[in-house]
Amino acid sequence: MIQTIGAFNLYDYPGTPIIDVRSPAEYVNGHIPNAVNIPIFNDEERALVGTRYNQAGKDAGFLLGLEITGPKLAGFVKKLNGMFPVHSPLILYCWRGGLRSNAMAWLFDKAGHDVRILHGGYKAFRSFIREQITYAWQFRIIGGMTGSGKTDTLRYLSEMGEQVVDLEALACHKGSVFGHLGQEEQPTNENFENELWEKLRFLDPTKPVYLEDESRSIGKVSLPDSLYVRMQLSPLFLLEVAPSDRVKRLVEEYGCYTGEELIENIQKLAKYIGGDVHQTIITAVQNDDLPKATELLLNYYDKKYSESIMRVKDRYILPIEGCTGDSRHNAELILQKKSAINE
Repeated sequence: MIQTIGAFNLYDYPGTPIIDVRSPAEYVNGHIPNAVNIPIFNDEERALVGTRYNQAGKDAGFLLGLEITGPKLAGFVKKLNGMFPVHSPLILYCWRGGLRSNAMAWLFDKAGHDVRILHGGYKAFRSFIREQITYAWQFRIIGGMTGSGKTDTLRYLSEMGEQVVDLEALACHKGSVFGHLGQEEQPTNENFENELWEKLRFLDPTKPVYLEDESRSIGKVSLPDSLYVRMQLSPLFLLEVAPSDRVKRLVEEYGCYTGEELIENIQKLAKYIGGDVHQTIITAVQNDDLPKATELLLNYYDKKYSESIMRVKDRYILPIEGCTGDSRHNAELILQKKSAINE
């Protein structure tokens, strides 16, 4: 018997395969993490059915859908059984839990699978996670000027048993104009949010969750507005790392890229930095003087970051003094002072 479950029940069935029956393009744009795509229509077929529905009505669209899917029914079952054991339980969804998921649920049920349909489909899942992402998490934000080693500090905090979410890893981007270098292609905004929830849902909301201080956008993906606001209002641990240590870290991190790659991205900052300084930076890169180029770039980034901090009024900022280029040491300093948040 086919059952229906709500988005809030989705995780009551750990290990159960989740099947997305929407078109490939819909799946690529955003899907439930770990869901596999068995589309009832390909992208072209979905467009045809939609056009027929709009032009000739629901019945005509339905009949065309039957004509398209009829010859493919056996193939759907063979594909499913090739991926998962016969008679295994399944969770299915389409966009709104309508005709597509119900049709495939009927087919897979007849094939012997224990099928559940996600009520409201992917749309309901999206509404659910956007609410849950901004639940009353105890966010603790790791801030600091560019090159302070915030990402490495998060990694060491995780190794020390703290709850951490690396937003830049999820976004496949390090945040600055150089942040895409060495990274995989960025996810869509929907998939970024979906994977963010996939990380958060395993965490304990009664304990702190450490995040890196970020702009509203990380490359081409954006943080949910409500999450960004909550981050801005959360306590900020501000790493105070000497400029010399920051320059050394950045040269080590980006020195592996060619001068052409670096200059291509420096060009994007020309209108913000100013002509003379911009040209001096480019010349330094061309002369393989990366420390000089980095020092000049930090003048711009430091000013920009200071302005971003000042925009948030009444924020609780806890300076972490005594930081060095050693991110493990800096993580230990944070843990020594974390009790001050509750004092």
